[in-house]
Amino acid sequence: MNYVRTGLLLAGLTALFGAVGMMIGGQQGMIIALLFAAAMNVFAYWNSDAMLLRMRSARQVDDKTAPELVAMVRDLARNADLPMPKVYVIENPQPNAFATGRNPENAAVAATTGLLKLLDRNEIAGVIAHELAHIKNRDTLTMTITATIAGAISALANFAMFAGMFGGNRDNNNPLGGIGMILIAILAPLGAMIVQMAISRTREYEADKIGAEICGHPMWLASALNKLDKGVHAIPNMDAERNPAMAHMYIANPLSGKGVDNLFSTHPNMANRIARLKEMSGTSVSNAQGRPAGQDAGVAKAAQSPQSRGPWGRNSSKPASSAPNASRQRKRPWES
Repeated sequence: MNYVRTGLLLAGLTALFGAVGMMIGGQQGMIIALLFAAAMNVFAYWNSDAMLLRMRSARQVDDKTAPELVAMVRDLARNADLPMPKVYVIENPQPNAFATGRNPENAAVAATTGLLKLLDRNEIAGVIAHELAHIKNRDTLTMTITATIAGAISALANFAMFAGMFGGNRDNNNPLGGIGMILIAILAPLGAMIVQMAISRTREYEADKIGAEICGHPMWLASALNKLDKGVHAIPNMDAERNPAMAHMYIANPLSGKGVDNLFSTHPNMANRIARLKEMSGTSVSNAQGRPAGQDAGVAKAAQSPQSRGPWGRNSSKPASSAPNASRQRKRPWES
């Protein structure tokens, strides 16, 4: 049902774009608007991942620079039956993460240093599993397309505002003339934003569900979301505030507004997401391939002990509880 709803919302967004073009320039305006949208989406398809990572000054890490984090991503990607994505770390104190890429073969996951410092290993595994779920569902492409179309609608609306102020095109199909142009300039971006946010919320719930299946433990993600909800409100993300167009890509809303479950929210309410994950935790969860989630080395072992170390560091022969101060002395997952 979520996939059908997403398809309908995307169709509605495209129809809105065409309607705005028709109101501004008649049938010819609609055709030009749709061609413009297609060109923008082609550009976004090939360049969205690199563009977003550059905007956030993300630094790629590997087995040498972040061995534990990369090993954990590799294990979870294997659980999800996905190719190994590129792994990035963003120097930002706000705890957050996102995934990007046009398809699973060209995907990347990125986490902020704030997230890696705040969460424990199991919680980070839950967050990464959530981002891998977005990759598996190709949500990164869907959300890039919606952001591109919504941005194009806003650009057309600005043009409509100027056209309405200076008389507009007398030969178009807008029966309200200049007043109609001004109404388009106000209502079209609002409608586009509502559709964009509705798509984002739909995909977040689905990624929570599939992410819990990938890591095998819904409460890992639920615990992470609880901490992230507090962290993003306590620590502002100035990069996201300056450029909020990609806010919907993050696991938690990076903007300072309240994350309420209404038409103007980029994300579902955290309490609702956590409640759904708690419901899942009462049942046996299998991953996307049908075998017990976390069967790969490290993840299954981590599930067997309340002192589990999470899916990275699995080759260490020394358990996490072997020393009283082990939890305080361990290196963070991006450190060698």
